[in-house]
Amino acid sequence: MAFDFLQKERTIAGAGFNRWLVPPAALAIHLCIGMAYGFSVFWLPLSRALGIKDPIACAKDAGFFEQMLSTSCDWKISMLGWMYTMFFVLLGVSAAIWGGWLERVGPRKAGFVAALCWCGGLLISAFGVYTHQIWLMWIGSGVIGGIGLGLGYISPVSTLIKWFPDRRGMATGMAIMGFGGGALVGTPLADKLMRHFATATSVGVWETFVAMAAIYFVFMMAGAFGYRVPPSGWKPAGWTPPEAKNNAMITQQHVHVSKVWGIPQFWLVWLVLCLNVSAGIGVIGIASPMLQEVFGGHLLGVNVKFGDLSMEQKTAIAAIAAGFTGLISLFNIGGRFVWATCSDFVGRKMTYVIFFVLGFILYVSLPWSAQSGSIALFVGAVCLILSMYGGGFATVPAYLADLFGSQMVGAIHGRLLTAWATAGILGPVVVNYMREYQLSLGMPRESVYNTTMYILAGMLVLGLICNLLVRPVAAKHFMTPEELAIEKKLAHEKSSGDDSVVLDGAAMDRIGSGGNPVIVIAAWLAVGIPLVWGISLTLQKASVLFK
Repeated sequence: MAFDFLQKERTIAGAGFNRWLVPPAALAIHLCIGMAYGFSVFWLPLSRALGIKDPIACAKDAGFFEQMLSTSCDWKISMLGWMYTMFFVLLGVSAAIWGGWLERVGPRKAGFVAALCWCGGLLISAFGVYTHQIWLMWIGSGVIGGIGLGLGYISPVSTLIKWFPDRRGMATGMAIMGFGGGALVGTPLADKLMRHFATATSVGVWETFVAMAAIYFVFMMAGAFGYRVPPSGWKPAGWTPPEAKNNAMITQQHVHVSKVWGIPQFWLVWLVLCLNVSAGIGVIGIASPMLQEVFGGHLLGVNVKFGDLSMEQKTAIAAIAAGFTGLISLFNIGGRFVWATCSDFVGRKMTYVIFFVLGFILYVSLPWSAQSGSIALFVGAVCLILSMYGGGFATVPAYLADLFGSQMVGAIHGRLLTAWATAGILGPVVVNYMREYQLSLGMPRESVYNTTMYILAGMLVLGLICNLLVRPVAAKHFMTPEELAIEKKLAHEKSSGDDSVVLDGAAMDRIGSGGNPVIVIAAWLAVGIPLVWGISLTLQKASVLFK
């Protein structure tokens, strides 16, 4: 049959396969779809796609649909910004809808479809820019690309947890770190490509979309075909699963994804993620203006408020703020790996306790450090907050595997990501409306964020309560051995691609380690070099903070 190479049975690892090849495969996909975070790099060029040097404004009486279909006036940034909403709403929705399908067809087919959607969406967007039809961009990258985001995001979760049952947090942290790092690589790449393709008649965006679609397609396909799943019953050589009596929060049984909507622990973890992300995403959205408005001329060593700065001074502190956003993005990425790895040692529940308790202290400290003029304390607190924001994303898949088992954790994680979609609306709405409301009351710009920080700290208190209420899942919710056997059959799980072959203990021990070390090193270099390049550029921008 055509496309047999995508079948899950064809991805079952054999003796000599090294499990350390799976994380770079996941990173290859996540680094590509993570460009969703950096799409704002296209907004300004697209806002003058027709005018090239200056935007061509639409008629004042032009309606929404007229502006959407017009080929004679440029798009407003507010219209382009809808892409962000589509990205993360579609990510959560598609992950929830197709998570169960992913568990049955395996990560290779899911990664393959994700590559087609994400890169195909970029090509449709390129045609939308070329013909100046913004609705094609919304459908291309927003809807189709958003579906690719969801499938690509959850494609490695279940597989990594099954390959690394001894280090669940570290494994998922490595992959999800890539999603946070996608913008660090994609944004400077897009900027260089736009400069290269720009002409007197083009801002270079549609050509950049085509080029990035081609580059990303190669990387994502390499990642999809790099995926392997362990044979049913495999475990790392010498590793023994923890006994339930020693750690009641880690189950050896499995919950079916169709039952999670009715399990209290699922909704408690949903609220834990939603509240943690709402608070963090609220800070991300205002990080740059907050630093500028709170400290004003102090960033330049001048005792002048933001409103009294000259245009040259405002330009200078804008550059400092850009370095600040780059710095917090590094903490966002690093936190995904560091906190998720720490959760393997202190436990998932305790890790979230740290997030909420330490986060509460840091949020309420921000107004104090701002009032005292301590830029270092303010920046340090925000960086730690963003590390825990990223850490929350990376730790939650392992938390779900501990509570609900690993058999359908990818599908369960997909449904949980609806909390992300909710937080993507809740956090920015609270922050932006509170800021505007307090400015309307005549409050000084340096003080408008104080109440907001206290509200976000209150969210963390609610998150802490939800996390403390999490208990082991009741036995009635787990699949029976017969139900588990049926699910494994539906998921095409067997000892090898041939039913007649049974792997003995010695053969099982040869899976997961060994193999050609050159291939392992090459795989890590393929994803590591772009990531290091992106990080180095971000550090250069962040160095402005320390001059």
